[in-house]
Amino acid sequence: MRSLKLAPGSGKVIRRILSHIKKYRSLVILSFALALVSVTLTLFIPVLIGQAVDEIVGAGNVDFTALREKLLLLAGCAVIAGCAQWLMNHINNKLTYHMAEDLRVQAFNKMEVLPFSYLDVRPQGDIVNRIISDTDQFADGILMGFTQFFSGVITIIGTLLIMLSIDPLISLAVVVLTPLSFFVAGFVSKRSYSMFYKRSETAGRLSALSNEMIDKLKLVQAFGYEDTARERFFEINSELERYYRTATFYSSITNPSTRFINALVYAVVGVFGAISAMNGMMTVGSLTSFLSYASQYTKPFNEISGVVTELQNALASAGRIFEIIDADAPAYDREGATAMEDVRGEVSFKDVSFSYTRGTSLIEDLNLDVRPGQRVAIVGPTGAGKSTLINLLMRFYDPVSGHISLDGRDSRDILIHSLREGFGMVLQETWLKSGTIRDNIAYADPEASDEEVRRAAHEAYADIFIERMKDGYDTVISEDGGSLSQGQKQLLCIARIMLRLPPMLILDEATSSIDTMTEQRVQKAFAKMMEGRTSFIVAHRLSTIREADVILVMKDGHIIEQGSHDELMSKQGFYHELYMSQFETA
Repeated sequence: MRSLKLAPGSGKVIRRILSHIKKYRSLVILSFALALVSVTLTLFIPVLIGQAVDEIVGAGNVDFTALREKLLLLAGCAVIAGCAQWLMNHINNKLTYHMAEDLRVQAFNKMEVLPFSYLDVRPQGDIVNRIISDTDQFADGILMGFTQFFSGVITIIGTLLIMLSIDPLISLAVVVLTPLSFFVAGFVSKRSYSMFYKRSETAGRLSALSNEMIDKLKLVQAFGYEDTARERFFEINSELERYYRTATFYSSITNPSTRFINALVYAVVGVFGAISAMNGMMTVGSLTSFLSYASQYTKPFNEISGVVTELQNALASAGRIFEIIDADAPAYDREGATAMEDVRGEVSFKDVSFSYTRGTSLIEDLNLDVRPGQRVAIVGPTGAGKSTLINLLMRFYDPVSGHISLDGRDSRDILIHSLREGFGMVLQETWLKSGTIRDNIAYADPEASDEEVRRAAHEAYADIFIERMKDGYDTVISEDGGSLSQGQKQLLCIARIMLRLPPMLILDEATSSIDTMTEQRVQKAFAKMMEGRTSFIVAHRLSTIREADVILVMKDGHIIEQGSHDELMSKQGFYHELYMSQFETA
């Protein structure tokens, strides 16, 4: 029995699965009870067959009344056993797919609270593959286990006891031969688990590559990357094929090997049983029953061996799902954190340091005080830390040291949802979802009326192109915006923030993809929107931030200059160089 052990490393996964099964213990008990009924009646059928055979063995000595009773009882047992088997399968389906649903929900919920640092280093396609494909493979393997394991164990125990009662000597020969099935299963399981895990892992890489190529198809074609993309796809696909083939080979040798052992057992029983019958040690009916029981006894070994092989795939998939569920997700909200109320918009950075990667410094000892209602522009060269400052403000990342305060409270003492509800963001990178134009604008406030959605679109100057569309606000777009231009997508994102005006605003290159005329109009709308609201404006086009109350000039993670446009220009410093570089003529 030791050689039926699953592969090393799977024990922890099995314990996790068993902990999930506890939730459905009533279904497990009911499934076991139905398996017991089905197997008991199935094992009783060969007894009835043997007795029926004995009723017709003697020439001219056939008891038709007894034979009819045996056949009716046999039919009744078969019907009840079949119904119990059907109901057990139904319960096992319900149990298995509820478990798969739970795991998928847990993984999805975990993704929503994992820090961005987790997502920064993992391909999106692989994560999607774990949540969807790996969960399906887990469900398929566990379903086979539930369907066959209970029945198999009960059948082995039941048939062994009955065979021992009929002929202990022949039963001993059967018991000696059948453990060979376990050795075969053990041999396979040790080699198949790693192959199934690598297969799932490689499938995730292939999904990630496919997702990346499809999502960035225009970029791929624009830079002539098709050949390289095909080579990468072929390489990973070939690797996946190799793992599939190897895993399938090891799993496929289980069935024929155990069937050979089963046939060997059946042959031994037939030979010794025939000798016993000829010597008068058992009746022909008893031999018929014994052969039937020998066949039933060896069949579960074949099935259980197959289950063990299939479980390797299920456990490998479950392990990948648990890697997401068990990922370290530090609590966003401290104990005792509360919501923000009557937000004034006072922001303070005190000795804040941050780095995306350990050992590589980005922001060091940053200090900043912003009064309520101030318009703060943040400028600087690429990589200076402008967007990082916004990420810290929104708590997409937390500082390595120092702290950020809102209205005098440490941001980590504010409930994360409440903190983010206090900000409205328009980013350079647009984000849309599959749905109608109306759905995308109303994403900021799902309860908004059509009139409010239209007013927001008008204030963002998005209504001009929306109303030219055939279906207007009911036009359906994909998550990448479909045929919309980058500027039109950005206007939809601006309309979204116009719909719900929070007390603080973040505009990160919010008009970078909009034409000059529309930008001038939108800037006027922004100016009106920012009145009385603390606003952070990240811009490369310095002409758009001249009216800011305070301009922060960042370089290498530090604020090197600070003041109004006129003050900074008069200093003839780094800001002056940036500004003049955009407006100097040849």
